[in-house]
Amino acid sequence: MMAQTSLRTLALRWGIGGFACSAALVAVGVGFAQGISGFNSDAPVNYAADRIELQDKQQRVVLSGNVDISQGDLRLRAGRTTVAYTDAGALKIQRLDATGGVVVTRGNETARGEVAIYDFNRRIITLAGGVSLLRGSDSLNGGRLVMDLASGVSSIDGRAGGSSSAIGGTSGGGGGRVSGSFSVPKRN
Repeated sequence: MMAQTSLRTLALRWGIGGFACSAALVAVGVGFAQGISGFNSDAPVNYAADRIELQDKQQRVVLSGNVDISQGDLRLRAGRTTVAYTDAGALKIQRLDATGGVVVTRGNETARGEVAIYDFNRRIITLAGGVSLLRGSDSLNGGRLVMDLASGVSSIDGRAGGSSSAIGGTSGGGGGRVSGSFSVPKRN
């Protein structure tokens, strides 16, 4: 009877601890989402790179070498980026695929990954492959980060994603789990 009581107490403590950790992860995710919630995804997209190649028949532009793309106060840097567009009287960006140490920043928030896809129609940015998210002194690490610019909701999980070839095929450190660190307020 005593062993059962101890096991129940331990299970309850672990359950509460797990709930607290889950709540903390949600709080950081929501905090990051608050950072992207006011984003204007209709703002013009500006870009610079060491080399730009227009592939008109394929309706894409390939940017390589120190790629730097900005939209409003959102900035994406990568080694190489392919921009797919449509041309119905005016060029309209459809999708951006970035590889090579991708870094996305906005304010005091920085997300890093091996690859990124920015779907302009759905207004979603997905980073995969050893993803890290920093907001001030708080951090989250995982395999895939999805930022929904329309709803302001961000989520991070431990796996790289559904299609490993399309999203990089690597999972973040920690064996498919999300890990992180939260700062604690100092006591007076």
